[in-house]
Amino acid sequence: MTSLFRLFARVPLPLMHALGAAFGWLVWWCAPDYRRRFRANAEAAGFTPAQYRPAISAAGAMAAELPWLWARPKGQSVLPRVVRWDGLPAFEAALDERKGVILMVPHVGSWELYGQAVGERFLASHGPITALFRPPRKKWMAALMEGSRDRPGLQTLPTTVKGVRGLMRALRAGGYTGILPDQVPPAGQGVWAPFFGRPAYTMTLPARLAQQTGARVFLGVCERLPHGAGYAIRFEPFDGTAFSDPAATPEAAATALNAGIERLIRGLPGQYVWDYARYKQPRAEPQEVAA
Repeated sequence: MTSLFRLFARVPLPLMHALGAAFGWLVWWCAPDYRRRFRANAEAAGFTPAQYRPAISAAGAMAAELPWLWARPKGQSVLPRVVRWDGLPAFEAALDERKGVILMVPHVGSWELYGQAVGERFLASHGPITALFRPPRKKWMAALMEGSRDRPGLQTLPTTVKGVRGLMRALRAGGYTGILPDQVPPAGQGVWAPFFGRPAYTMTLPARLAQQTGARVFLGVCERLPHGAGYAIRFEPFDGTAFSDPAATPEAAATALNAGIERLIRGLPGQYVWDYARYKQPRAEPQEVAA
């Protein structure tokens, strides 16, 4: 499988996106459970078929770009693929304050490319972007993903107490971190908060990091542009929310977080991962990432 990924990593990315889009529709028609879950989540959130159908091909494009993101030759930068940076001055100003910055990038667009591109761009001036990483259970997948993390500008830490303390140190030293904020955390590491009108178990880690370090917070999204034309990366300040209020309750912070994620999805419903089980019950697990 690793050799296959390396082979596909050399195929032009626009072609891989086109093949991936076709694969996305093939999965849609061949997997009724997937189709049912995808449609139910999107329509329960208030989106019409015309709004969410592009996400079917986007799901395939997401899978098709992984070989290039994970297994491309060392030294090959993702930055030439990024054709637009929106909100960059505000993000750069926050980095220059040296008080720490938290980037929250949900399952919209290409979150893998987002982290690699931001880390590459700011490595020389502000060091690598730091993120928590839980290796997958399958050995072949772990080997591939290890290669994706072994890139200039990326620093990964384990999803343990030690890893969270490392994030704290990085932020207090003026560094920056990237977090997938719409993952369902283990039991005890989140609270229930509304997400598109339904209760969703929502992580409390980003808010705790912000409240305890005083770091600036941004929402981010990396949009795939049509016809393989590249990517647009956006930074949206998350100021004036419960994240910046140390007295705010975890529920208030989680509600603010979900509202911000909803806003990003409404702006790009055709690139959200609608089949993600956002409303599932959290799994029982040792309290490893408490901060």
